[in-house]
Order: sequence, then structure tokens, then C-alpha cells
Amino acid sequence: PSAAPSPSEHDGSEYAQRNCKRIVVLGAPRVGKTSILRRYLRDGFVDEYKPTSEDFLRKLFRIRGETYQIDILDASKERDFPAKRRLSILTGDIFLLVFSVDDRSSFEEVCALRTEILAAKSKLKSCAPLVVCANKVDVPESQREVSAADILQTFANDCAYFETSAKDSTNLEEVFETLAKRGGLPTETGPSQHRKVSLRSYQAMRTSRAHRRGNQGSGRDDPYGALHPLARRPSFSTDLRHVIEPHTAQKPHKALEKCHIQ
Repeated sequence: PSAAPSPSEHDGSEYAQRNCKRIVVLGAPRVGKTSILRRYLRDGFVDEYKPTSEDFLRKLFRIRGETYQIDILDASKERDFPAKRRLSILTGDIFLLVFSVDDRSSFEEVCALRTEILAAKSKLKSCAPLVVCANKVDVPESQREVSAADILQTFANDCAYFETSAKDSTNLEEVFETLAKRGGLPTETGPSQHRKVSLRSYQAMRTSRAHRRGNQGSGRDDPYGALHPLARRPSFSTDLRHVIEPHTAQKPHKALEKCHIQ
């Protein structure tokens, strides 16, 4: 398309960009993941439940003269495919785990996912920034199946935990701010901290500001971001290379060990 990103922003080698992060979203169905992501990327809330059809989204930002790319992978459809889910975990930079306070089984699933993420990342000797959303706190207290005490006892040590409502936007700004901080991103990537523009406008503004800086100095550069309308997840072979190659490059004298994905 005419408004496609420039090669420097999307050339298939996004993992090499120091300002590119992948957020992996995990949790049971019907807990509000899509509604939370809608707030993060586009704003708005849809009350009617529809199974997620878009599992990979990308947003580009221009903040203080730097370009940032955030890829968001909703790995929920991989819950029945352990090998795919594990690969998604291995390629993730930041993790958003979501459960619903009116569904005890969704809480237990998030507990298991947290254990899986920490174990997988420890084998790569890399950190696993975790943010947990106890969603749907707007439901009546009589419908709540997971207490605040249970949640705090479970996640107090190694996760950032928030009680949220995608419907009422309760604590979502704090969630987005924490995702940014834990992932080493500017707080301007939060949904209320930048101007949302179309991809075509994003490219035009970036080009014009680059020319203006070259001619007149840095000047003012308000943050802005654009949702990529046609982003596609890199292939599983690309993801697998992303996991394997950094470690083989660091230790060329050692034989390649098997990469166990399941």
C-alpha cells in the first residue's frame, strides 16, 4: 500500500532495532484482553464479546526524535498449542497477563502462565517483565470469585499487579505506564500521552520534521503514534531464529544445543 512504513521501520529485521519491543498478551478467553488492547491502541470499549480475530498488532511512535515500534501479540489462540505458545513466550519482551475476577479458573490459568514464562526466560538468562490485570472489577462483589488478598499473595513478589476494568477504564493508564517502564519504553507510548494519527500522516510528519531539524535545529517534537493497519506477525521460523541466533553468535566454539520448544 502507498502508506506502508519505510524500510527502516519495517524491513523484516525489526528484532535488530533497539527501540522495538514485543508485548505478549496471555489469558483465558472472555476475560477482557481485547477490550484492554482496544483501549491501549485505539480507545473505545465494546461490550459484546467476539473471539479475537486479530492476533498481531503494531504501533509506530515518534517520541523526542526517536522512532519506536511496539508489536503486540495476543497469544490466546495458542493455549491449545504448547509449542507455539512457548515460542511466543521466548520471543516476548514484556508480558501482559489478564484474568477476570469473576472466573477462578482464569486466575489459575494466569498463575500457570506466569510459572511457564519465568521458567522459559530463565533458560535464556533474560528477564521477563510481567504486568497482571485482574480485570472486570466493575462486576458486583457477589459475583467475584478471586479476592484481592488471593491476588496480592500470589503476585506481590515478581509482578506488577492492577485491578482493572476495561469497561470503566479503571487503572488502565497505570497498566500502560507500567508496561512502558518495565519494558524500557518512554511513558509517551501510553494512550493518553501522544497524539494518534493515521499511518500516512505519521510518515508525512516524520519526514517533514526530519527536514526541519536538518535546516533549523531540533525544535519542538510532540509525541505521536500510528497503528499499522496491515501488520503481520513474523513467521515462526523468523521467531525461532530470533531465539537461537543471539546465543549461537555469543558462543561460536560450542556445539549448537537442541532448542526445546515444547
